[in-house]
Order: sequence, then C-alpha cells, then structure tokens
Amino acid sequence: MEKVTVCVDVMGGDEKPEVVLGGIAEALKADPDLTVLACGPAEIVDPFCAQHAGRAEALHAPDVITMEDDPIKAVMRKRKSSIVVGCRAVRKGNAQGFFSAGSTGACTAAAAAFVQPFKYRDGSEVRSVRPCLTSALPNMAGGVTVLADMGANPDVDPRDMMHFALMASAYARIVCGIENPRVGLLSNGTEDEKGSKLTKACFPLFKEKVPGFVGNREGTDLLSGSTDVMVADGFAGNVALKSVEITVKFLLKELKSALYSSPRAKVGALLAKPALSSIKDKISGDAIGGAMLVGLKGVVLIGHGATSVEAVKNGTLATARAVRGKLVETIAGSIDGLVA
Repeated sequence: MEKVTVCVDVMGGDEKPEVVLGGIAEALKADPDLTVLACGPAEIVDPFCAQHAGRAEALHAPDVITMEDDPIKAVMRKRKSSIVVGCRAVRKGNAQGFFSAGSTGACTAAAAAFVQPFKYRDGSEVRSVRPCLTSALPNMAGGVTVLADMGANPDVDPRDMMHFALMASAYARIVCGIENPRVGLLSNGTEDEKGSKLTKACFPLFKEKVPGFVGNREGTDLLSGSTDVMVADGFAGNVALKSVEITVKFLLKELKSALYSSPRAKVGALLAKPALSSIKDKISGDAIGGAMLVGLKGVVLIGHGATSVEAVKNGTLATARAVRGKLVETIAGSIDGLVA
C-alpha cells in the first residue's frame, strides 16, 4: 500500500487524551504503511511517540480549543492549538490528512483558513468552493446513504448545492465504494415542482450538471436506500440528521424499557442482546469515524466529540483511505472552472 501520513488531534473529543492515543496505536497496528503525527502538548505526545518510534512523530501544540470556545475567535487567538497546528501541517505538506474529534466549528474554521478550499471561476469572479460536512448513514437496503451538507453551511446558493452534490458523489465512490451513485435533492415531495425557492432553483441545475441525479426526495428517503447521496443545505441537512439521531435513540430506549419490563421479557432481552449490540454499533458512527469536510485541498475528517478508541482508530484509517483513494483529486476533477 501507499505510505500515508495522517495528523491526529490528540486533544480532540470529550474523553481523555489516552483514548485518542489508544486509537492511534490501534490504527498503526491495522495499517503498516501508516505514519501518524500526534498533535498535542509535548508532555502527552512525546512519551507515546517514543514508544512508537518510526511510526509516530510528535507535533507540539501547547494550546487547546475547547467545546466552550467561540470557534472562529479560538482559531484566530489560539494559533498553537492542536486543531490549528494540525491543519497547518496539512497545508505545509507534512501530513496528507487531518483527523480530530474536537469542536466541529473550530475544525471547520481552521480547515478553511489553513488547508483552504478550492477556488473556481464564476463569470468574471473567482469564488471559493464551500466545504461541506459529508458522511454515510446506514440505510434500510443494507447499504449507506451519503448526506451532504450536515451542517457546515446554513445559507447557500444553487451553485454551492451543485458542488455539494458533485463532492458527495466523489465521496460515495471513493470512500463508500458506490460506483455510480444515485443523487437525490432533499425536498418536501418527490414531484419536480416541489420545494423551497432554493430547491426549486437547484433542480434544473442538478438535472443538467449532476451525473446520477434522480430528482427530489423526501426526508423518509434518507434511510430508505432509494438514493446513494442526499443533498441539502446545511440547515435542512443538520435538522434531518439530528431528527434521525434522536429518533433512533428514542426507539432504542423504548425497546430497552419494553425488554426489561417483566421476567419473561428479560429472558427475551438476553437472547436479543447480540442483535441489539449489532444495531447499536451500526448506528453509533464509530465504524465510519466521523464526517469528512470535503471541498478542501487536503483531507480533513471530524469525529464525534464523545469518541472512543475504536472511533479514533477508524477515523484515522478512513483519513488514510481517502488520501490513498485520491478523494481530493477526484473532487477537484469534478468541479468545472477550478483555478490554482
């Protein structure tokens, strides 16, 4: 396999740095051609890197951006934080990808400032491609549905949405292995004329410019498996995602309550425990590792704050996989009018 260097934010997430370091160690075991830049305070990363000499290198970052910090202000003021230093490592070419389970807002701001988005020519103007958060959700057909945008851009125009569709399709092909992804536009009905002013303006543009476009799709199609990619503005996409997450949590809570409601039900719960654990693992997000911020000149993956060793391992490996799969180059090739 191609050798890849991934920078990992050791201070990202709600858990102790030891959890992230454990995930890095597992990723190194799983991928012999992987090198990791462990980014964090010297007293935390130096001993770990000494134990993994040749596979892990320390990248000192004494500052930490917390979940309570204002994302943009923190990125501007905490220039020696693990998130900023990690993104700058990608910009400098010291790493090909960055993984963090830290603040989504701070990661997005730092990535936009230092990894930098692609630029494209729009008539006489040069504009930046809006990076969008993209990830895959399990669906009822046994596969996954890629959702973009998951919350990075609440206010967008039709051309931004078209870019989301093209970038998410590239993600579906490279990361999820879907050869010819079917692309749906999230709306309030499947008829061509349905939707808000934004989605109505997007429809003809998608029809002309987006390969595999299958038309408008409703929120129920997010998990139905009728499309491989679902495109939305960051506001609608985030609302849809959070609605799915809380629905799943509610159903699991109610199911658990019902299964432990009587001695007979408890016997059934014991028998069903392996199946329920499998369902929980499938929807936890640990297997995917996080959401990819696509549209940048480097690979950036943002994990869940409530991370685990398994999630860090898979997030680090997913970042390396996206680098090897030439995700950035594929996205660049899918957008017309890119400029250096």
